[in-house]
Amino acid sequence: MSRKPKPAAAPRRAAKAAPKPVEVVGQTLERAFDPLASAIKRAALRRADKLAHAFDTPKAADAPKAAKAAMPVSPLAVPFPKVKPIRGVVMATGRAGFYKHEREDLLVMSFPEGASCAGVFTRHGVGSAPVDWCKRHLEATKGEGVKALVVNAGCANSFTGRPGADAVRRVAAGVAKRFDCRQRDVMAASTGVIGVLLDDARIVARLPDLEGRLADDGWGGAARAIMTTDTFPKGAYAEAKIDGVTVRIAGICKGSGMIAPDMATMLAFVVTDAAISPRALQALVSLYTRNTFNAVTVDGDRSTNDTLLLFATGASGAPKIGRAGEHRLADFRDKLEAVLLDLAHQLVRDGEGATKFIKITVTGAQSAASARRIARSVADSPLVKTAFAGEDANWGRIVMAVGKADEPVDRDRMSVRFGPHWAAQDGLIAKSYDEAKMSAYMKNQELEVSVDVGVGRASSTVWTCDLTKRYVEINGDYRS
Repeated sequence: MSRKPKPAAAPRRAAKAAPKPVEVVGQTLERAFDPLASAIKRAALRRADKLAHAFDTPKAADAPKAAKAAMPVSPLAVPFPKVKPIRGVVMATGRAGFYKHEREDLLVMSFPEGASCAGVFTRHGVGSAPVDWCKRHLEATKGEGVKALVVNAGCANSFTGRPGADAVRRVAAGVAKRFDCRQRDVMAASTGVIGVLLDDARIVARLPDLEGRLADDGWGGAARAIMTTDTFPKGAYAEAKIDGVTVRIAGICKGSGMIAPDMATMLAFVVTDAAISPRALQALVSLYTRNTFNAVTVDGDRSTNDTLLLFATGASGAPKIGRAGEHRLADFRDKLEAVLLDLAHQLVRDGEGATKFIKITVTGAQSAASARRIARSVADSPLVKTAFAGEDANWGRIVMAVGKADEPVDRDRMSVRFGPHWAAQDGLIAKSYDEAKMSAYMKNQELEVSVDVGVGRASSTVWTCDLTKRYVEINGDYRS
């Protein structure tokens, strides 16, 4: 016997879902009197939904999106150097998936027992979670016993609050488990979009694979894995003698825009197989950062994530050095500074949209600090930088930028030179000024500007690049 069908329940559900008259009136008034608030609310919800699904794996049925066209390599690019293995360190790279297109975005390095570490970090008021992590644990360990480094590109994990700090901790815990060490012995760094929380599970899931592929010859791949808007991988290598024993120094860095002193939007990792105490290592990296990474500028903007870490594995067999000023370290000091300066120059050579590599030297200043502020004023001036882009030796813009630094200068003794050509001397246009020679010089890819401000004997040098339309295109399209 068939059952009698139940009456349809749709009308009852519809009746429950129907808004009350008061609600209808309220919604009508809201739309009528506050359309701006409604629009803002809808935009905020769309943004929240986009961020919440930022790391979702695309479904197979979804139509594939066209990959963003690769940026042309900077005309100022230099080839990646041949790097010999640095005894004691092994590394591996992989894809965690922070980019939609196929590329490696994860780097892990492993160090031996007894390795030392030192670091210099951004002074930006809004530091990132990985910067906080490294600073805190380097202070706690005094740089002794570091075992690993993990770096990701594609997500800066900056301005992400307590959740961002927890994400770094979970990454460090995952790495510590794989390498049998304490969490605080793991250094971490991130680069990418600010304001997006790091999906730490993506990194932890890749660790077993990376652990199985650790090798001592992966410097080129490591440099590529940490790139963001960079157009070429950046590396430097040198060898030095300590008490007759050859030690090696190798480094990689990334950075292209948001580059300015204290420090740049850059990550840099330098490793030596020398045996140097953490205290001496910190003294060296702090000293040489001043005239290398803190002496370059692309656009005058500082980043939230700047990190320079220097590691010493102690695996070369050279005697351990406990003081930065020890005479046996003389050759090493020179070579370390050269490596850091080489890397810093490559940041400028890869400045977003750059076509000119420019050295600006200020002499005759009242103090070294004053000279540096004047040089930075010139290097960061958009008017100066666009003149270089247009190959225009507009020395009036140089003078303008010198004056706006608000440092002691003598207008009537000031001189400006472009390469070997005088533009102004003793506060006037130079008698030997030749527009044709100036124009010809400005067509070079590498340029030098010298300014004597006539009040003292101090000097300083800053390196920068020009500002082109391409810079606007790259940054206008950065997140899309």
